[in-house]
Amino acid sequence: MLEGASTPATGARLDPRSRGGVLREGDTCWRIEEATRLAFLIDGAEYFGAVRAALTQAQRSFFVLGWDFDSRMRLVPAGAKDGFAEPLGAFLNQVVASRPELRGYVLTWDYAMLYALEREWLPIFGADWRTHRRLSLHFDDQHPVGASHHQKVIVVDDEVAFVSGFDLAGSRWDTSDHVWHNPQRVNAAGEAYAPFHDVGVMVSGNCARALGALCRERWLRATGRMAIAPSMDAAGHDPWPDQVIPALTNVDVAIARTSPSYDDHGPVDEVRRMHLAAIASARKSIFIENQYFTSPIIADALSQSLLSADGPDVAVVAPMTQSGWLEASTMGVLRARIHRLLRAADGRGRYRLYCPTRPGGDCGDACINVHSKVLIADDEFLTIGSANLANRSLCLDTECNLAIEAGGDPRLRRAIAGLRERLLGEHLGVSAAEVANAMRENNSLHGAIESLQSPGSRHLAITEPPLDATIDALTPEHDVLDPERPLDPEVLLADLVPEPEVRRTLKLRTVVIVGLVIVLAFLAVAWKYTTLGTYFDVETLAAEGTRIRDRPWMPFAVPIIFVVAGFAVVPVMLLIAVTVGVFGPLLGGLLAFAGAMASAAASYAVGRKLARNMVRRIAGPRLNELSRRLGKRGLLAMLVVRLVPVAPYTIVNLVAGASHVGWRDYLLGTGLGLLPGLVVTTAFVDRAIAAIRAPGPGTLAALALALAAIMGLAWAIHRSFRGDVAARAGNGRGSPVGLA
Repeated sequence: MLEGASTPATGARLDPRSRGGVLREGDTCWRIEEATRLAFLIDGAEYFGAVRAALTQAQRSFFVLGWDFDSRMRLVPAGAKDGFAEPLGAFLNQVVASRPELRGYVLTWDYAMLYALEREWLPIFGADWRTHRRLSLHFDDQHPVGASHHQKVIVVDDEVAFVSGFDLAGSRWDTSDHVWHNPQRVNAAGEAYAPFHDVGVMVSGNCARALGALCRERWLRATGRMAIAPSMDAAGHDPWPDQVIPALTNVDVAIARTSPSYDDHGPVDEVRRMHLAAIASARKSIFIENQYFTSPIIADALSQSLLSADGPDVAVVAPMTQSGWLEASTMGVLRARIHRLLRAADGRGRYRLYCPTRPGGDCGDACINVHSKVLIADDEFLTIGSANLANRSLCLDTECNLAIEAGGDPRLRRAIAGLRERLLGEHLGVSAAEVANAMRENNSLHGAIESLQSPGSRHLAITEPPLDATIDALTPEHDVLDPERPLDPEVLLADLVPEPEVRRTLKLRTVVIVGLVIVLAFLAVAWKYTTLGTYFDVETLAAEGTRIRDRPWMPFAVPIIFVVAGFAVVPVMLLIAVTVGVFGPLLGGLLAFAGAMASAAASYAVGRKLARNMVRRIAGPRLNELSRRLGKRGLLAMLVVRLVPVAPYTIVNLVAGASHVGWRDYLLGTGLGLLPGLVVTTAFVDRAIAAIRAPGPGTLAALALALAAIMGLAWAIHRSFRGDVAARAGNGRGSPVGLA
């Protein structure tokens, strides 16, 4: 029996379709199906151990759907000792290879490059040559721009299923003790990470089969291929792990989804409807655990409850800060705004934001990283799954939650209250029974928490998220960072650059770039097959390039050359092309990137020192609006103007400096925005030189492919941003850019 698990509750079931509560099929949920068993799995040691035990018993199929996947992670860090390899990828491969009828399907988000440094790089190229042919890995890219695949679902033989906030990825495993220096809590590189809290739910029976159907439907949409369903002769096989004792048996469980409108599929917002209905139903308490707490939709619903004279206590358990500066300066700011709004609505002291805190961190008391997605309303309603309380999860990303509703059934009420007691007991360092007693004695959620607080040990610290006025003013609104609708690139660009400038600049630059590339390609071919080569000796030029390259001080001179040439308004792509031609694709690409960044930093610094009026005179009046938007949007604006340049490189740098875009946002936006153009230019120059020096079918074909790639990229950018931008913006279409 898992630590803290309760004895199974049994009894007659009440049909939720007949009682008109929160859960209604086709509205607040997709389907309501019976689970013969249901268990709550708190923290990674319970969850990952149960997942591995179930997967070892798979006979016909398993699905792993997630936002992230890391083949290097170990589900049981101390060693599972079940006869299979410990790293996840090798484990799945061996399980599939050992069962002739077993097929495995792993579906994870085809992630944005913003997350590349946080993820395993090998799966970018698919499973390696050792992966079994019956184990399929696919990256889900079937989403609108700006959306992500965020469902966390695992199904084994359509008999057992897991739904949670957990990905099968690194830095998620932990025990419920959350001690600060646990030698088993390390990532694939052996580096320790902070305590991590999450929650999952495990079901069997018809509910598991319905989740299997959900996985197959998502696999079909992502890959265009049907996944094979388990054969009927697998019926009766039970992969439920022996160590997991159910909290409930024979219970109706609702499945709620979020899915954006895409291709021929309309939007699904069951998770949003379910949360709003649950909040409206609460009379005494709303207990929430969530990684993100940024949705104005949820904030408005909670505000209505707080304004009611007999409304519930609202306790939100969340991380003290968002992880990393990027999330802290985006989602962290949005959470602080929501907190301020709820504080204003809370005239009776019924709302509090908590962070679970444990002594023993490197700097004394420190908050535990909360990643769970749980909402409990009174003792009547419970939902667990992948959906954050963010607009993205409620409207844009793919999500999956499970939910149960008591409907007056005492055994379900006890199970729902029991999970809340287990969670609060973990956070407060007491037993679930002590929490239950405190709830009875205080008849108040906050009163019970306050009576059990022990600041010298584990406790729930009341959090007041800081909201710096300057950062608040520079951070975009919710519809940009935490969107409800798919990203409309035209409206995004319209929000950053005046519409007439977009159309003129994009059209002109597209024509110039494509024309220049075509000219260079024809020159490369003509060099060898006409008399053009007699006027310029290739070997002489190559020798001169080698002589320049071999000078030991030359790599250090490249950034200086870029800076000087930048102030002379020499096109940065021309400088990149020359650098790659002299130093080769690898070293040349690195030096070109360093030089471009140095030039950007130098001209930006000058822009910060010069008076804004002087910069405007240099840049011209048509860039005044760009200056205002750069100052307002920072990182987002810099990324867009680098990807779709609206003015000469140095001019944009000066304007950015005069607009007082922060150094961090400026350099990160510049670096990310430069990379696509730099990579394409490097590839083309390298192939052009190869075609000139050794013409043949292979080198000419590679040059043609590089040319086609550049033309395709230019065409795609032009097509993405053309049209009546102002009219589309006037129609209220959003411009969301945010975190998944």
